[in-house]
Amino acid sequence: MAGHSKWANIKRRKGAQDAKRGKIFTKLIKEITVSAKEGGADPDGNPRLRLAIQNAKGANMPKDTIERAVSKGSGADGDDYQEVTYEGYAPHGVAVFLECTTDNLNRTVANVRATFTKHGGSLSKNGSVEYLFDRKGVFLFPHPERMSEDELMLELIDGGAEDVAYEEGLVQVTSAMEDFGSLQSKLDALSIEPENAELQRIPTTSVTLDDEALLSVMKLIDVLEDDDDVAKVYHNADVTEEQVELL
Repeated sequence: MAGHSKWANIKRRKGAQDAKRGKIFTKLIKEITVSAKEGGADPDGNPRLRLAIQNAKGANMPKDTIERAVSKGSGADGDDYQEVTYEGYAPHGVAVFLECTTDNLNRTVANVRATFTKHGGSLSKNGSVEYLFDRKGVFLFPHPERMSEDELMLELIDGGAEDVAYEEGLVQVTSAMEDFGSLQSKLDALSIEPENAELQRIPTTSVTLDDEALLSVMKLIDVLEDDDDVAKVYHNADVTEEQVELL
């Protein structure tokens, strides 16, 4: 779930990961498999695989599970996954953007369309909501005790950070998409290993909802996130700190 409220997203996502560990692992394994198939099994020469493994470690995936996923992706008999995006609207005019990884396009689009329809939304054509999101690099990691906030911020800005936010011992850093690699290199130089690092779609405009409307939207989002073929779900609902408690 990626909407408008920065820290609401972090807290809710971490809770959702804990509650849906098996689903999270399924999606991470797919990403590792696809990355290894496209760029090879060596993380040092395959930045996408390196990032996928890093995120898997951040989710506490066992080492042998990671290694099996890499082996499967780099082998000749690896699954033939395709990456595809879908766009649509949830109830109350909330824009939704999906990134999917699938071995069966017909199954995936049928499931996605049925989920939108069942929960009061609608699947739209490509380009209908993509313009409402900016693609950004987002890194999340514990604040390193050896550095002050000011020292860390200066280093991160030097690495290409656009925004640095602190809360409850966590640091969230946002960069332009083209600075993702340089910021990742800066974190490596600082010996900081993110709990999560990825390219996200950040909404440029948001939709404010009352509690009842938000719950109806989040029902759709939750069902989409439960689909094994759906890797990431982005939306532009503005979730307040108070509303996080409802979720």
